[in-house]
Amino acid sequence: MMRYRSMHDPGKLEAVLRYHERTKHHFNRYARALGTLDWANQPDPFRRFAGAPLAHLPILGPDEEPRSPAYEHLYRAGAVPSAPVTLRTLSRLFEYALALSAWKQSGGARWALRSNPSSGNLHPTEGYLLIGALPGLADAPGLYHYAPKEHALERRADCPAGWFAQLMREFPPNAFLIGLSSIHWREAWKYGERAFRYCQHDAGHAIGTVRIAAATLGWSAVVLHGLADETIEELLGLDRSDDFAGAEREHPDLVMLVWPSEPPAESRSGAENGFPLSFEPSLARELAKHRWYGSANRLSRDDPVPWEIIDEVAGASRKPDSERPRLKLLGPSAARHDSAPPADEPSAGRIIHQRRSLLACDGSTSIAAECFYQMLARVMPHREMEVIRRPMPWDAIPWDPTIHLGLFVHRVAGLEPGLYVLARDPDKIETLKRAMHARFAWSLPPGCPQDLPLYLLEAGDARQLAAQVSCNQDIAGDGAFSLGMIAEYQQALFTHGPWFYRRLFWETGLIGQVLYLEAEAAGIRATGIGCFFDDPVHQVFGFQDLSFQSLYHFTVGGPVDDPRLTTLPPYGAHVGGEQRDMDLR
Repeated sequence: MMRYRSMHDPGKLEAVLRYHERTKHHFNRYARALGTLDWANQPDPFRRFAGAPLAHLPILGPDEEPRSPAYEHLYRAGAVPSAPVTLRTLSRLFEYALALSAWKQSGGARWALRSNPSSGNLHPTEGYLLIGALPGLADAPGLYHYAPKEHALERRADCPAGWFAQLMREFPPNAFLIGLSSIHWREAWKYGERAFRYCQHDAGHAIGTVRIAAATLGWSAVVLHGLADETIEELLGLDRSDDFAGAEREHPDLVMLVWPSEPPAESRSGAENGFPLSFEPSLARELAKHRWYGSANRLSRDDPVPWEIIDEVAGASRKPDSERPRLKLLGPSAARHDSAPPADEPSAGRIIHQRRSLLACDGSTSIAAECFYQMLARVMPHREMEVIRRPMPWDAIPWDPTIHLGLFVHRVAGLEPGLYVLARDPDKIETLKRAMHARFAWSLPPGCPQDLPLYLLEAGDARQLAAQVSCNQDIAGDGAFSLGMIAEYQQALFTHGPWFYRRLFWETGLIGQVLYLEAEAAGIRATGIGCFFDDPVHQVFGFQDLSFQSLYHFTVGGPVDDPRLTTLPPYGAHVGGEQRDMDLR
């Protein structure tokens, strides 16, 4: 086993390592969960703050301004003109990032789907907005909680204009903040101890949906990587005990900076050095002195079932107030283009709205090698000619890539079936080779782009193997391909600290969101797989210690639709009906 010296708190590091080992699934046992679903105590998927003023966002049709650009334009630098920050553009941002995308109904049961995917459709992620005065919303800055069922903003706190200006003084003009938190109980109700992992996947999905939603408006977004969890709690009001009295608490995840365009260096002092990925913590504490509104609703009838190990890992993986990283601003690398969607190309909005998790694969659909290569290229954080400027959405997470893909290729025309690996950081190819089976071939697939570090490890029919290690789920073997997301685990934790454990999962969630949309754009479908046998997966690829760990699985293929399900629009006159988790994302 490789060993690393660490200057981080050994007790917290040990707690994170212990949690990860304890929550692995094995052939002879699964991670601890209740085993049965207490439907009467299922958490409400919608948090509200009683007494908080509610401002409805306009419900916009697909042909109303601001219109969505073509999906492919999201990946062309400078192709989408930057829109101004207005109530309508803010509505589009939340529509594509965190809003309801549809209602599903079967018999008397009804449940909502959202733009941001979630394990088991349980949606632990809550969204917040901190923004300056905006016509139609408020004439003064404020902190808001986003209510997706109503597509509305609940005003949680008044923010003095001077305070807001000081908070945002080093950021680009007209920037605002999106905050994300997790309610661990929503996932633990079904998944028990492994739920903390799934909450982090979902935070990563939401990073992706926010960044991609911003791109539809020509905006940029990045995680403020240097903020401590304590600062996020204070900024979003998650530490306000009275406001959460009797209600399930929210745990801080992250804050993203969103801005409408990248200003030239001369537009503000110090812009040539970029901007900080944090702000002074005392500014967040000052917000507590001002007026707050609302009390959180209770989500479950009875008290949540306690999972001490989740509380332990949540505490051990808290981000401390330490580093002060900065992000350098770079101008667009290509000329701007008309963003009106061509007649033969789907809009980004359409792809986002129609995204679904497949429930079963047809076992026959194949995809072209060119389609496969493009999907993998989209999850690469760097481009050959743009090493400094990361492509969207990889510019949203300001840390070096830590996740690689171990692939089970089944039905890709022109490629041999078998095991493959995609090294998302080409500098790690030799490290991966040393960690994996010595027998692997490491050959280049035919027609693979030169800048795509994809390698065939071992040819052969991997369908049964893929299903077996994914908790015997047929979808892993019946698709065109499936994969495990392999993290540089031990070195990342020992280098950065135990708090980086959550970042590893966030990166996998962002990869998953890209694959979700790529599958939809290709006319097929995808789904995340949180249930897999951890160490057997490692044995397949030859990993023998904690240097690399598989954190999230995914499958892509031809969907089998369930004719019993009825799809209803996300916002309309239909009300009522039982809401029940149906394990749909």
